[in-house]
Amino acid sequence: MEAKSDKLATLDIVLDGLMRRYKERVPDVGTILNAMVNTGIVKNAGEIENDHIAFRTMGVPQLGVQSFEKIFLHYGYEKRDHYFFEGKKLDAWWYSPPRETDPRIFVSELRVGDLSEEAQRIIRSYTDEVTSDPADSLDLDNGLEVDAFLHKPLWRTPTVSDYQTLLKESEYAAWVIYNRYYLNHFTISVHNLPEGYNTVADFNVFLEKNGIKLNTSGGKVKESPDGGLLQSSTVAEMIEAEFANGEKLRISGSYVEFAERKVLPAFKDIPAEQIQRKHRRDGFEAGNADKIFESTYTTQTGK
Repeated sequence: MEAKSDKLATLDIVLDGLMRRYKERVPDVGTILNAMVNTGIVKNAGEIENDHIAFRTMGVPQLGVQSFEKIFLHYGYEKRDHYFFEGKKLDAWWYSPPRETDPRIFVSELRVGDLSEEAQRIIRSYTDEVTSDPADSLDLDNGLEVDAFLHKPLWRTPTVSDYQTLLKESEYAAWVIYNRYYLNHFTISVHNLPEGYNTVADFNVFLEKNGIKLNTSGGKVKESPDGGLLQSSTVAEMIEAEFANGEKLRISGSYVEFAERKVLPAFKDIPAEQIQRKHRRDGFEAGNADKIFESTYTTQTGK
């Protein structure tokens, strides 16, 4: 048991580090959390359930999901369903957490080989700098080392010209070439919030009252065909990014997502106060995720 509790303590360090830096980089997080406390929806931010966190990767040798997942599998996460996004040329998987209090993890990967030769050449000119799988040289039992790794560059800073060339073909590729493993988003579970705020539709009203811009791709509320998973998201914050040779450009950073998971039909008679995560719709929905990806796309950030 001791080894397991040590791994979970290390996982806490990694998750805390991710959230700390993400909050610094995405002012919307603080705006939303403060508004929730000030409105009395929660007493403090610690009461908010984090439904899932998401990462983006490049599907090239030494990197991609096969490398990235080693970190979280080490802490007891389990790999679950695969999703394919044909139009965006992405694969993704989700991972269920070791504890009910931990966020699920959603990791996507760009199918680099499906892009044009020019885009592949640009991407590989950067990713070829990574000559061995970086996860293999990490001490996964050292939470501070893993946290530092998730926030450090894996390749040289891109040029504005390479970024803009990629942006025209794959906004996802452009995001990853600059942002790398930065936390792409975290997700507030709204179904546990008080009445009036416990559906995505109601929570969206609250967000917009507080000046938050929502992703409208596929509608403000994205709903799975079974009606069990409803999601919405903010539009990514624009960040002043410094590129190679000191050039600067405003680009998409990260965003915040909101999820409502309905109680599964088999558990509909369980009293509300006894409902746990296992009683609700689990997993993800490719149709919803496809639209949520666009929270960082210029069609949303440029509005």
